[in-house]
Amino acid sequence: MNDILDPLLLSRWQFGLTTLYHFLFVPLTIGMALLVALLQTFWVATGRLHWLHLTRLFGSIFLINFAMGVVTGIVQEFQFGMNWSNYSRFVGDVFGAPLAMEGLLAFFLEATFIGLWIFGWDRLPKGVHLATIWLTSIATILSAYFILCANAFMQNPVGYRLDAATGRAQLTDIGAVLTNQVALAAFPHTLFASIMFAAVVIVATAAWHLRKGQHVETMRRALTFGAITNIVAFIGTVLEGDQLGLAMVRTQPMKMAAAEALYNTATGADASFSLFSIGTPDGSSEIFSLRIPYLLSFLSTHTFTGTVEGINDLQAQYTQQFGPGDYTPIIWVTYWAFRWMIALGVLSMLVSVAGLWLTRPGRIRAGRTVPRWAWTVAIWTAPLPLLASLVGWVFTEMGRQPWIVFSLMKTADAVSPSTTGLMVLASLIAFTVVYGALAVVEFRLLRKAALTGPDDWEAVHHETAPAQLATVY
Repeated sequence: MNDILDPLLLSRWQFGLTTLYHFLFVPLTIGMALLVALLQTFWVATGRLHWLHLTRLFGSIFLINFAMGVVTGIVQEFQFGMNWSNYSRFVGDVFGAPLAMEGLLAFFLEATFIGLWIFGWDRLPKGVHLATIWLTSIATILSAYFILCANAFMQNPVGYRLDAATGRAQLTDIGAVLTNQVALAAFPHTLFASIMFAAVVIVATAAWHLRKGQHVETMRRALTFGAITNIVAFIGTVLEGDQLGLAMVRTQPMKMAAAEALYNTATGADASFSLFSIGTPDGSSEIFSLRIPYLLSFLSTHTFTGTVEGINDLQAQYTQQFGPGDYTPIIWVTYWAFRWMIALGVLSMLVSVAGLWLTRPGRIRAGRTVPRWAWTVAIWTAPLPLLASLVGWVFTEMGRQPWIVFSLMKTADAVSPSTTGLMVLASLIAFTVVYGALAVVEFRLLRKAALTGPDDWEAVHHETAPAQLATVY
């Protein structure tokens, strides 16, 4: 019973639940804001109504998701004071700076310009109205960057000094915090991953309507736009993920070793990438693995002869550096989260490639129809980039353990001393129930908007200039 009511364990579960739930909305907000801005730009530049229809349709999906993301995001900051007061006291001076910038600058701009975009369709000049959605997109991207800077401090603390009298970290260089190498690498990786998810939502919506034979010309363009965007974003995600991996090796070598289940330091051919691995129950050694020689060395150092530090050697090094303790994360979690992140992203990209091939112009002109199962696959694989992002964050945060701030503060020391397990359990249950209900509401609203499809031509004619009305598809 004591283990069940352990405040540390329950606080970790609660923060993990609320963080991952909030992140359900983050990538779609970031990615969809940008893609809606592009769709509206296409309409303004060409005057073709299908781009306006798609702007209105996916703009409504963006707004629904944005509203839900705001509601769930508020809870995050309160938890720092409720369940993690020791952490808040220790890093509040540093951690609070990028969070304040996110709230006072990025979110303020986001809320302002999203309001102008919503209510400005009939009231603002077309170019000004277009600028509001672009500024909304830029604000969402800025918001993500400031949050990632705060998180990057937990991965690679910079720009601070420890106050010997208070035992707190004090901010000394905000520039260093905002240019943390982990943040600079994680930001584009996160941005491209968010664009992937927004793109496949567009693909899935288009696939549903095309399967029904509805809004065919408009939805063909949506399918092509979404699929191409997903593929391009996947390439960007992979390239920036490589840079993030290099930053991870430099700042948290134990996380890379755990990601590959590499127990002993290896060089060259021995520093291989494992496709599948089985370890001992205590996680101290490897029993069996299927590996690609040299690949881990290349991924970690960009050379085929580089050295990659192993779990056992790093554990010995950290024990000597930080004192007795277990500095190894849960290996099976980090190992499989890393692989599922990659696999889900690759599968999503392949679905888009297949979709472009099955709907290529030559095939359509030849009168060949797309198999019904292909539309079903496109619809049901829409969550893949989101799931990849979620397990990626599990890897990022679990791979840092036992540290809440790497090398400075352990997670066990960060929990609020006055918080009881019963208190956390009660709030955990409440959050689970409320968030579960909100998830149902969110899904139904998004589904209704997606299945309703774009506005009819007559519904938007008053917002379109006469010359543009003559240009239909």
